Amino acid sequence: MALFRKKRGTTETMKKGVKLITAADPKSPVSEQFRTVRTNINFMAVDHDIKTMAFTSANISEGKSTVTANVAITAAQAGRKTLLIDGDLRRPTLHSTFNKSNQVGLTSILTSEAKEIELNDVIQDSGVENLSILTSGPIPPNPAELIGSKRMETFIDLVRDHFDRVIIDLAPVLEVSDTQELASHLDGIVLVVRQGKTQKAAIKRSVEMLEFAKVHVLGYVMNDVSSENAGYGYGYGYGYGYGYGYGEDNKKKSFWDRFKK
Repeated sequence: MALFRKKRGTTETMKKGVKLITAADPKSPVSEQFRTVRTNINFMAVDHDIKTMAFTSANISEGKSTVTANVAITAAQAGRKTLLIDGDLRRPTLHSTFNKSNQVGLTSILTSEAKEIELNDVIQDSGVENLSILTSGPIPPNPAELIGSKRMETFIDLVRDHFDRVIIDLAPVLEVSDTQELASHLDGIVLVVRQGKTQKAAIKRSVEMLEFAKVHVLGYVMNDVSSENAGYGYGYGYGYGYGYGYGEDNKKKSFWDRFKK
């Protein structure tokens, strides 16, 4: 038996935030791929209205926070009044990404005994036009209970009436139980898959758990694709490529069908 194990992920994004390529370089190929994700989400909304949605992953350090923030920015850039919420109460990144205070946030709302919520007291301006953010707030000892609470559902119902799109960064589905509970109350969820890291079995299990909870799985985003496959690079040696539930014939396919074999 090994005495030492390889470290499972880092806290770098918690300390420094994620890279907002869509804001820094909106004309780059990477930013265009994020806009493709946004467009495909809009296609999915033709028969099923999508105002509240989330991004998650199977495990930690698979790029979900980077994808979530950049897709939210593209929604705002398209003229949609967008709210980006940090719902990962164990490993929050949003406050670091946008260099904002995290003294009050989502946990402040969920632990408050006030009957009414004043959104202006907790929601902050991101610096990106049309994009507001709600940081996690202080990390609580009981994140699962808070995210899965009735008060969280009530809050989501409240903000969906004030924004065109509400996008939540949720904790990895295989790591915690609260992601399934909240996701079932949303209009849809997208799974972030990291090339070379996310195991096929983990993807299968994630989808099984989400579907068991009757979550509307919109599709997946493949993250950290090598430059040889993606055809371009992204800063710091990273590359991004995306798939979104469509086959080569452009016909929509079940997300589950892609990982059955």
